[in-house]
Amino acid sequence: MASINSASVKAFFENPLFLAPITSWFLAQLIKAVVVLSGRRRKTMKEVFEALAWRTGGMPSSHSALVTSMTTSAAFKEGLDSNVFIISLWFTLIVIRDAMGVRRASGIQAYVLNLLGKKVAEKTGIEYHPVKEIHGHTPLEVVVGGLLGIFIAAAYVFL
Repeated sequence: MASINSASVKAFFENPLFLAPITSWFLAQLIKAVVVLSGRRRKTMKEVFEALAWRTGGMPSSHSALVTSMTTSAAFKEGLDSNVFIISLWFTLIVIRDAMGVRRASGIQAYVLNLLGKKVAEKTGIEYHPVKEIHGHTPLEVVVGGLLGIFIAAAYVFL
């Protein structure tokens, strides 16, 4: 059983399999926040924080950036025949499929449901509480996020 010591903790935080995904996620969120906040309307501090930390959907996909950087780092460091790469690859495919397919479809359904609920509430006077609209990703947002993750992983491994 491996012991946890300062050298192993330091190695963990210097490992490209840790650094590339967290950097990719952070940069994707930062780019997304800049895109969102570049509108003419003044934003509140809450909107700024949400755009930086929690906003889902939008350009680029931070989901795709994170998982593709993890998988790319595993490929470069461990090899295409490693268990780490193979597990990462399948995990990446599931996350991207979910971000682009299931979450996007759920968001569209929630949007339509909220429109319908609002109209019914206006006609009947019955109070309607909107459901949360989860924003999935378009294929372009996923591709751009994926490319960001690949380039960042390559930078960590080769530079």
